[in-house]
Amino acid sequence: MKKYQDHYFKRAKQENYPARSVYKLQEIEKQCHIFKAGQVVLDMGAAPGSWTLYAAKKVGPYGRVLSVDIQETQTEFPDNVTFLVHDVFEPEGALQELYEQYSPFDIVLSDMAPKTTGIKFTDQCNSLELCESALEVAKERLKPGGHFVVKIFQGPDIKAYTDSLRPLFTKVKTIKPKSSRSESKEVFIVGLGAKPQ
Repeated sequence: MKKYQDHYFKRAKQENYPARSVYKLQEIEKQCHIFKAGQVVLDMGAAPGSWTLYAAKKVGPYGRVLSVDIQETQTEFPDNVTFLVHDVFEPEGALQELYEQYSPFDIVLSDMAPKTTGIKFTDQCNSLELCESALEVAKERLKPGGHFVVKIFQGPDIKAYTDSLRPLFTKVKTIKPKSSRSESKEVFIVGLGAKPQ
């Protein structure tokens, strides 16, 4: 297992990504084909920036990525990325202005995770809370036909959360990427083709 982990860690370093999480998004893209050149993407909980870099590459120079996290990152981003240190759930000031500039988005991404406590139930509840908040942003900011990707910790509430996406999207998929650590409880829920509200 150690070897397996090192493979993704080393590959990320070689390919100039700050974290191995990029390969999870690559696997999601391979299965769901969410990206196109020229799209506008919101990446929530973006630090250290691997998903942002991948999204920026996929949407190309005419696309835009608005990347938001409560933490700073040392990652250097290309010109089609705007990175903002801000609470993505409190749209005020600079974030509100950027929302007005870039909304509605073609894709809303959330690789957010709560600070883990080691208490499974608490971690699952906190993860669900983040996912529900992320979905509210997607409902408000995603254009019809757009896509939503969210990380959630597996637990008893995952089915209800997934079911809550079904009326909002044409198709909903649950993906456990191979590049997730085998002991990790994370899965990704993908809402494809947002229905007009």
